[in-house]
Amino acid sequence: MMKAEKVLILNFGGQYTQLIARRIRECNVYCEIISSKKSAEEIKAMNPSAIVLSGGPASVYTKDAPQCDKRIFALGVPVLGICYGAQLMAQLLGGKVSMAQVREYGRAELTVDNTSPLFRGIDRVTSAWMSHTDSITSLPDGFKVIASTPNCPVAAMGDIENKLYAVQFHPEVEHTAKGMDIIRNFLFIISGLHADWTMDSLVEQTIKDIRKEVGDSDAICAISGGVDSTVAAVLVHRAIGDKLHCILVDNGLLRLNEAEDVEKLLKEEFEMDIRRVDEQETFLSALKGVTDPEEKRKAIGNTFIRVFDREAKKYDKVEFLVQGTLYPDVIESGDEMASTIKSHHNVGGLPEDMNFKLIEPLRYLFKDEVRQVGKELGIPDEILMRHPFPGPGLAIRILGEVTEERLDILRRADYIVTREIKKAGLYNSLWQAFAVLPDIHSVGVMGDDRTYSETIVLRAVTSSDGMTADWARLPYDVLDRISRQIINEVYEVNRVVYDITSKPPATIEWE
Repeated sequence: MMKAEKVLILNFGGQYTQLIARRIRECNVYCEIISSKKSAEEIKAMNPSAIVLSGGPASVYTKDAPQCDKRIFALGVPVLGICYGAQLMAQLLGGKVSMAQVREYGRAELTVDNTSPLFRGIDRVTSAWMSHTDSITSLPDGFKVIASTPNCPVAAMGDIENKLYAVQFHPEVEHTAKGMDIIRNFLFIISGLHADWTMDSLVEQTIKDIRKEVGDSDAICAISGGVDSTVAAVLVHRAIGDKLHCILVDNGLLRLNEAEDVEKLLKEEFEMDIRRVDEQETFLSALKGVTDPEEKRKAIGNTFIRVFDREAKKYDKVEFLVQGTLYPDVIESGDEMASTIKSHHNVGGLPEDMNFKLIEPLRYLFKDEVRQVGKELGIPDEILMRHPFPGPGLAIRILGEVTEERLDILRRADYIVTREIKKAGLYNSLWQAFAVLPDIHSVGVMGDDRTYSETIVLRAVTSSDGMTADWARLPYDVLDRISRQIINEVYEVNRVVYDITSKPPATIEWE
């Protein structure tokens, strides 16, 4: 994934940091989010073509406020500071930041100097999205004001000679009318980049990198049935061919008929070496008595690796393990500036003493980018457009202990959800739709008798990348049909409820 042109985003804990990355990639420019604590030498060694300083919740003048190495501004690389990043740039270069006399939240009228390269081609008066309690009150030497709002005299500043720019607003959000134009101006006019990061070039380069890294060795790949592991497997197979050995672990945590369908597809469609191993009892034993979500994930991750370690011994020269880790998995599993939301099976569940070197060809991609890679590889839409499925499978959609009986209940209910969503023609418009089995029993009346049975939670969300999500406004008749079908077909259930919580504050999965 080493690119000739690369933008580095220094993360100060801002809520929109991942959105900045997405916007840059939408311009066909490769970028990575890195820790703001990296030294100027470390950043220089990464050979960035441009640097962006993200927003963040802190005030630059408070104790323990996040900092970056001041020397990055002398690397000769264009820098764009956003919100907190703008204030930090001002402070580090000799300006002053103070609490704003009038805080700004939401849309504001922005007056710009459109002779500045940052605002070239933009109307003199436009709108921008503000979210700040502090403001730049004194400019560093060499800077001049290039935008303002009625309540923020320094809404943007620039040092044209050194290609250093800062904006108090958020160009990455849709509410900033010309936000993408501003980002493009920074990337192409100021930084001189070429928009050469495309899916075909990515696939070509990744195949070369994998082929070089693996050499004469073999690799095994964990196949779960989801989009990520399938794309990762086909991509690596394209690079090393028969030296890739796919292992489909039927862990008992998959959706209905999933193991059979995936095995058939990869064998017949892509002529890949795939072997299915039945480990349902092994995983259920590892999960026995486990109720904590993080412990579930780690138990599943450890068990996966132990199984692969054993299975790999059946092949010669296996040194590598392929995983379908995505960028949101890495981000949510935490770094120095971001709290761990939940450790992901691909990131936080691996034992330190495992015997494989990892190949994670999708590690820096978002889900929609993975689907684009899949299209380049010729993977059919019926696979690529499948809803995301978590690495730990149905185990993290069961609250409390995971048992064979509870898995059977959830699997049947989840099948009905998918079936009815597809019948209604809604499947491709949703990011995810699935059933959750909480540890809740409730009283009901069925056939004139009292019941005290399980509850199923229906979860359906819309999203572009899984980093944020909104609950789906499903038609009432669809909700009614799903509820009745679950009650009628899954005898252990007497109540169905609908989760109407967005992400944030909730996550998409319940555990």
